[in-house]
Amino acid sequence: MRAAVAGEPETDFPRSAQRSLPIRKGPIVTGFFEKRTFSVQYVVADPETKRCAIIDPVLDFDPKSGATATPSADALLKYIDREGYTLEWILDTHPHADHFSAAGYLNDRTGVPTAIGAKVVDVQKLWKEIYNLPPSFPTDGSQWHRLFSDGERFKIGNMDVEVLFTPGHTLASIAYVTGDAAFIHDTLFMPDGGTARADFPGGSASALWTSIQRILALPDETRLFTGHDYCPGDRKPLWESTVAQQKAENIHVIKAITEEEFVALREKRDRELPMPKLILQSLQVNIRGGRLPEPESSGKRYLKIPLDALEGAPWDE
Repeated sequence: MRAAVAGEPETDFPRSAQRSLPIRKGPIVTGFFEKRTFSVQYVVADPETKRCAIIDPVLDFDPKSGATATPSADALLKYIDREGYTLEWILDTHPHADHFSAAGYLNDRTGVPTAIGAKVVDVQKLWKEIYNLPPSFPTDGSQWHRLFSDGERFKIGNMDVEVLFTPGHTLASIAYVTGDAAFIHDTLFMPDGGTARADFPGGSASALWTSIQRILALPDETRLFTGHDYCPGDRKPLWESTVAQQKAENIHVIKAITEEEFVALREKRDRELPMPKLILQSLQVNIRGGRLPEPESSGKRYLKIPLDALEGAPWDE
């Protein structure tokens, strides 16, 4: 179904935060940098059919006021409309811990199906207990239209897409590989940013090591698109690298040659990191497929913050 956005006010991202990458051997990839959470959203298009998918869309949230908004997600739809694309999929790589997913909102706007990795059911069970959600809360992944298994294939237009199970950062993390492009979420950052943390509930530095090796086994010329960029040294946002570049330059990959070395490095670093500011807010939205909790008797929606649920995490200085 084509995204319909005619007649809406312009809220496009500035040019500095939106770049179309040239067609090589695979899809047209456009990244949208969301500066509040340092997240990168993607529109991935088949140049032959002009059919596309959205990967890791952001629902805007202001934790100080509790306000939600949709300019980040709306900018994706405006871009799709402007380019004459037809939206086929709304995809998440994992239940995010630092921003709300806009998958539910985009599905309501377009009717296009949503999807995520099948292991999301394990994340739902884990966080259902942390939030003490009622027994009626489903932990079967039914909040999405499709759950992808490891190695499963689907299409965006005429492009084959393969799903790779890449846990470690979360229990449910997956990557999407199509042509010469791989969308690797928070497993590897840009080479000067290293690798993702693995200390969230259900995370594992050892599993992350295995997932990194799986990604680095892709052809050297494979373009890798990361889920965040924290702009080390105050450089401009970047989100595309290659397998060859990661193997040669990633500050954690070149420093930790063995699994044992990597686990020690990653766990030491994780012990020093405060939890993401929105982890307790975002997980209760993202295990619902990017949908906010249902309104209560007042007509308002409420987020539930469990106290002392993540004991031992460092505090912000």
